[in-house]
Amino acid sequence: MKKIKVNLGQRSYQIIIGRNILDRLGAVLSNLKLGSDAFIITNNFLKNKYGLKLTRSLSRAGINRYFKVVPDSEKSKSIKIASQVIKDLAEFDRNKKVFILAFGGGVVGDLSGFLASIYKRGTSYIQIPTTLLAQVDSAIGGKTALDLETGKNLIGAFYQPKLVFSDVDFLKSLDKLQLSTGMAEVIKYAVIKDQKLFVYLENNPEAVLSTTPQALEKIIGSCSAIKAGITEADEKEKLGLRTILNFGHTIGHAIEAASGYKKYNHGQAVALGMAAAANLSVRLGILDEKTSLRIKNLIKLYGLPLKLKGVSAERIIKAHYHDKKFSGKVNKFVLVSAIGKTRIASNIDLKLIKEAVKSLY
Repeated sequence: MKKIKVNLGQRSYQIIIGRNILDRLGAVLSNLKLGSDAFIITNNFLKNKYGLKLTRSLSRAGINRYFKVVPDSEKSKSIKIASQVIKDLAEFDRNKKVFILAFGGGVVGDLSGFLASIYKRGTSYIQIPTTLLAQVDSAIGGKTALDLETGKNLIGAFYQPKLVFSDVDFLKSLDKLQLSTGMAEVIKYAVIKDQKLFVYLENNPEAVLSTTPQALEKIIGSCSAIKAGITEADEKEKLGLRTILNFGHTIGHAIEAASGYKKYNHGQAVALGMAAAANLSVRLGILDEKTSLRIKNLIKLYGLPLKLKGVSAERIIKAHYHDKKFSGKVNKFVLVSAIGKTRIASNIDLKLIKEAVKSLY
C-alpha cells in the first residue's frame, strides 16, 4: 500500500492507495480508534457488491455497522436527502461511539462529509472513494457540500476526514462513462500542476482506459500527492493557492446547473469547462493556440465532450454568476499559461466569457 500524508497539524491524515485492500480496512480503522460503530453511507449497487466484504473487514476489528443507502445521483446532495440521513444517524447513534464512513463516489463523499461536519458539532468520518473522480480529487482535501436549485455546492464546510482509503480494485466495476468522467479531474491536475503526468496521459490512453492497475496507481498517486500538497498550503482557500483546483469548474458547474444536473455529469461538464477556460486563456493572450489544442485533444482522447448540446449559452452565463469565486460582481477564473502553470484572472470582460462559452457549440 502506498501512503501519502496530508500534513495539517492535528487534522493530519493519510491517503492509502493499493490493490484489493478492503480486507485490511478494519485493522487500519482499529489503529485510528475512531469508534466502535460505523454509520456507512453508500448506494445500493455498492452495498450489494461489496457490503459483505466490508462487513467482514469491520467485524474482525470489532466494529459494528449500519448501512444507509442513498440514491446514486446528484439528488443525494440535497437538503431533503441530508435531512433524512441525519435523522437515521441520530436514531442509530444510541449508546454508541459512532463515526461516519463514506463508501461511494463524489456525491456520497460530499454528503457524508457535510453531515459529519454538523452532526454533534463535528463527528469523525473516513472516505472510501469508489470512483476515479473521488479517488483523485473529491475525497481528498475536506471540501464538503450540498447543492441548491440555484447552484452547485452552495452549502458546505471545510471538514477533513480521518483517512482516505483508495482501493483501485473498485475501479474495475466502472463503466466507460464513469471512467472517462474521472479522467476529467486527472486531466485537470495534469494541466494545472504536472507536465510529466500530462505527457504520460497523452502516451498511455490504452493502459489507463483498460484500468491497468499500474496505470491507475500511478495517476491516483500523482493526483493525490498534488491535492495533498495544495491542501497543506491553503486548506481553506484563504490564500488563493487552492483556487487553481477550480480550473474548468466555473463554466463546468454552470453547465451542470443550467442543465438541471441531468444533461451532463460532473466530469463531462468540467471537461467542457476546461475547453472553455483554454479558449478564454487564448483570447486573453496568455496561452498559445498549440497548447490549447493539446489540452482539447487530451480531453477528446479520454472520451470526454468538447461540444455542448441541449443547453443554451444564455442559461450557462446566467448560472455562472452563482460561482463561489465571484467577489460581489467581480468574476474570477482559473486560466492556464502553459501545461503545469496557471493564472488567476479577475474582472474578465463578459463579452470574452460569452465567446468562450459559444466556442463549445
